[in-house]
Amino acid sequence: MNLYEYLIPESGETFTTLLEHKNIKINRIVSSSDVKPVEYIQDEDEWLVLVEGEATLLVDNEEKMLTEGETLFIPAKVPHKVLKTNAGTVWLTVHIF
Repeated sequence: MNLYEYLIPESGETFTTLLEHKNIKINRIVSSSDVKPVEYIQDEDEWLVLVEGEATLLVDNEEKMLTEGETLFIPAKVPHKVLKTNAGTVWLTVHIF
């Protein structure tokens, strides 16, 4: 699989699992500019890197703006949601169980 071979969704986001092994799951997420702010409260830790684009997240009631190359660690059970993204924003997420 090539990380850069994807289609930009018209709305929402597309999730592609790149690797699942032992206690790790790595996803590629491609975002449209039309995302619905869904709150996530996960049982696992998550580390993410914004590969392309820009995004604004709400993490534990604090807004965080990310640009290309920036990373963020979200501990398990911390509420978070994506507030807005540019069309074609690409993320890698690493879930640690």
